[in-house]
Amino acid sequence: MDLSKIPGLDALGNLKGKRVFVRCDFNVPLEGKSITSDARIVAALPTIKKLLAQGAQLILASHLGRPEGNGFEDKYSLAPVAKRLSELLGFEVPLLPDCVGEQTRHSVHGIENGRAVLLENLRFHKAESKGVEVFGRELASLADAYVNDAFGTCHRADASMVWPAKLLPSAAGLLVKGEIDAMARVLDKPAKPTLAVLGGAKVSDKIPLVNNLLGKVNEICIGGGMAYTFLLSQGVAIGNSLCDDTLVPECKAMLAKASDLGVIVHLPSDHVVAEAIDVEGATEVNGDVPQGQAAFDIGDMTATRFADAIKRAKTILFNGPMGVFEKERFSNGTRAIVQAIADSTNAGAFSVVGGGDSAAAVEHFGLAGSMSHVSTGGGASLTLLQGEPMPALEALLKF
Repeated sequence: MDLSKIPGLDALGNLKGKRVFVRCDFNVPLEGKSITSDARIVAALPTIKKLLAQGAQLILASHLGRPEGNGFEDKYSLAPVAKRLSELLGFEVPLLPDCVGEQTRHSVHGIENGRAVLLENLRFHKAESKGVEVFGRELASLADAYVNDAFGTCHRADASMVWPAKLLPSAAGLLVKGEIDAMARVLDKPAKPTLAVLGGAKVSDKIPLVNNLLGKVNEICIGGGMAYTFLLSQGVAIGNSLCDDTLVPECKAMLAKASDLGVIVHLPSDHVVAEAIDVEGATEVNGDVPQGQAAFDIGDMTATRFADAIKRAKTILFNGPMGVFEKERFSNGTRAIVQAIADSTNAGAFSVVGGGDSAAAVEHFGLAGSMSHVSTGGGASLTLLQGEPMPALEALLKF
């Protein structure tokens, strides 16, 4: 998939008086009826405001949570989102009682230029998550054009993500366009040297990512729980550290492949260990992890080596923390790496943080603003970086 060919908003031309279906990601965290973070709503505002300024009639749509799909469920209603959108935009954004049907069709035909309505939760219909064509066609029939601004769902073939894009003049919104442009700078023609800093708990989640990156990067730093399957494949004792024994041969083969390609792979040489994650106290050890102990963070020497690699890089991908950074005694490794990436970015490197736990880490240490790009979609960004299918983005490439 050629990310550079995905059309942006300007490809839609003059939208004054046109009904535009905007698929957003308003899957916000709630406590009861209160939104605990409106970050996803705020992230959609640039696209919404640009379309409103053109005089478009906006039909905003999103999912929220995981309803059963058998109709309205009060706890998953988008009513709190409609309220917050109204506050942020300075005019009432009505919440329609459904996303399809005659009443919905009648209501969207009454939208004024430069105004918006919000459809009720798309996932109140099972057909949404199942990608049913008839449901997708009914959504598309509401509008004259389609904008995908829900990057976090672009790896899913949900009906609202695919069918309107196939059936209507379509484009990526500013949020999605920003995401794919940032990922393209890592995947397609990155400035060299290029470095990937990979972590997180499950090595199984990152095997496809490592395989896809081997032909694109100069160096890889591997930390977090995933590192210990790689270390075991090299004969290092890992104690009770997290490991997937079934993937030891694959990890060994990947390290051999990296060597053949001239890609330098850095693995932890010292570790912060404890008997268990909830047992107080921690010890730093070099080399093997002792029996009865498990590693929960990289050690200071490893953090320094990784930071040196970061300083050499012109393009940096960060996907996955180096340890259990939420606990202070296991946070130093991730803190050091995030700070090193921030320093390199400030010195001119281009850095992409791959969403999910990685985004949470840079937020935790107050350095999100020092990164070139922090992805809004964990699963979607990982899928894209792995080179796997992105149905919603592929649907935008028809024109």
